[in-house]
Amino acid sequence: MKILPFLLVLLLVAFHGAAGRSLARPRGPYMECGYRGTFCHRGKCPRGNDYLGSCRSGFNCCRW
Repeated sequence: MKILPFLLVLLLVAFHGAAGRSLARPRGPYMECGYRGTFCHRGKCPRGNDYLGSCRSGFNCCRW
């Protein structure tokens, strides 16, 4: 009986790490944007900025 609380704590710690992860796959091939001089912009990238890819539906990832 003394091992039961230990096992309960072990289970809680094991599932705590997996709580923020989603098992579902992303809906589209979107890239992460918004770091190191990149930004997400609706439609085409503004003039003078490079297009990197899609960051979500209808938005493009651009570089300064």
